[in-house]
Order: sequence, then structure tokens, then C-alpha cells
Amino acid sequence: MANLKEIRNRISSVSSTMQITSAMKMVSAAKLKKAQDAITAMRPYADKLTELLQSLSATLDADSGSKFAEQREVNKVLIVAITSNRGLCGAFNSNILKEINKLTNETYAGKEVSYLAVGKKSNDALSKTGNVIANKSEVFDNLTFDNVAEIAQMIMDKFVEGEFDKVELVYNKFKNAATQIVMTEQFLPIVAVEGEANVNLDYIFEPSKAEIVETLIPKSLKTQIFKAIRDSFASEHGARMTAMHKATDNATELRDQLKLTYNKARQAAITNEILEIVGGAEALNN
Repeated sequence: MANLKEIRNRISSVSSTMQITSAMKMVSAAKLKKAQDAITAMRPYADKLTELLQSLSATLDADSGSKFAEQREVNKVLIVAITSNRGLCGAFNSNILKEINKLTNETYAGKEVSYLAVGKKSNDALSKTGNVIANKSEVFDNLTFDNVAEIAQMIMDKFVEGEFDKVELVYNKFKNAATQIVMTEQFLPIVAVEGEANVNLDYIFEPSKAEIVETLIPKSLKTQIFKAIRDSFASEHGARMTAMHKATDNATELRDQLKLTYNKARQAAITNEILEIVGGAEALNN
């Protein structure tokens, strides 16, 4: 059995760890509320904008399609990997990297695959084995639409210039604090709507329908990637809060077990001392 000093040191170490994980849990819980409110408020706008754009696009002639909807033979693929800058959030980052590995080795096997990292964890992992064209981890330092729009514009320009034939977004979609869903969305080219478009023909379009679509497409694409990063940001804090909650519970359980072990060892030591005293007294009497 370990000596008492060693057990006391372990109890102290576990207690310190428990305080750290508990503090991190509270910090993530506070940040989660703000991030959750932001993505919840944004989703209806982003979804309605996409729905409107797709409905209008479906009514346009084929020769008036956008340059962002150009379908080409897929030889060069860009995967936008959205992770976090920090760890201690369970399987949040590893799930994204697993999905990217699956896309690279299965879905796009034999294709030229490049990556754009949004988050230090994806940049650190992907730069070791693949071609990372840019690291945009700093966007989380000031997560605004304008900062994300610059990333989206860079991707859109590279697609138009023919550097990539297809662009995919891989990120965690926020469901609740305990659940994050790994999403793979086609960013470019724009996905065509199947079936008949649901557009009210009584609308009067000013300027023309084609001009409206050309204006909405860049805004819609920037909003799409902003929503994905917002989703990932909220998911990160949810995953970290859950991970730190479990870590705190585990540390509490371990501390209680160590205290029980310490008390047993202390009791055994006291019993041995008493036996030695009694034995020594009997020896003197004899």
C-alpha cells in the first residue's frame, strides 16, 4: 500500500485538477449561451436566404447561370476544415479530422485535394500530411461577418479562376450542449434545386430576376460559411463544457477513492503503532 505522504500528494493533485476543470466548465457555459443565441438567431435568416436564392435560380435559363454554379469535371478539390484553436473539448476536433480523412481517401481518392484550415487544430494535423493553402485560425479572435466574408471571397475567387473544381465545408453543427453533428456541405459549385421551383409568379422583380440572383449569390455564399463557423464555434463550447463536466465528475470520484484509501492506510498505521506499544509494554512487564 502506498505511503500516506504519496496519497496526500495525489489527493492534492486531483483536487487542483478538479478546480481547473470546474472553472473551465463554467467559462465554456457562459460563452456557450452567447454563441448559442447567435447561431439560433442567424439560422432562419441564412436558411430563408438560401431557399429564396435556390427558388429564383431554378427559374432562370440555363445560359444565364452564375459563374459560381459552373459544373466542371472534379479533379481539384478544396476542403474547408473548421475546427477549434484549443483542445480539451472531447472528440470535437478528432471527428472533423476523421471525416476529412474519409473524404480524402475514399470520396475523392485519386483527386488533388487541398485544405483550408479554420482553426489551429486542423492546421496542425493537416499540414503534416496534406497541402494546406491557408490557415485562418485568427478568425476566432474576432468572429464577425466581415472577417469571415474575406475568407469566403478568397475561396470564391479561387473557384472562379479554376484553381479548384469543387469546394466542401466540414464542420460541427450545433444541436445542443451534449450533441454536435459532423456536417459535410458542398460550398461550390452551387447545388442545383431538383424539381419545380416554388416561386410566386405574381412577384414583380426590379431589377431583373437574373440581376437579383447575381447579387444574392455572393451574399448567400458568405452567409453560408459564416453560419458554418458560427455553428462550429457554439459546438466547441458545448463540447468543452460537456468534457469538463465529465472530467470534474471523474476527478471528484477519484478524490473520494483516494481519501478512502488514505483513511484506511492511516487507520492501519495507527493500529500497527498501538500493537507495537502494547507489545513493548508486555515485553517490559515480563
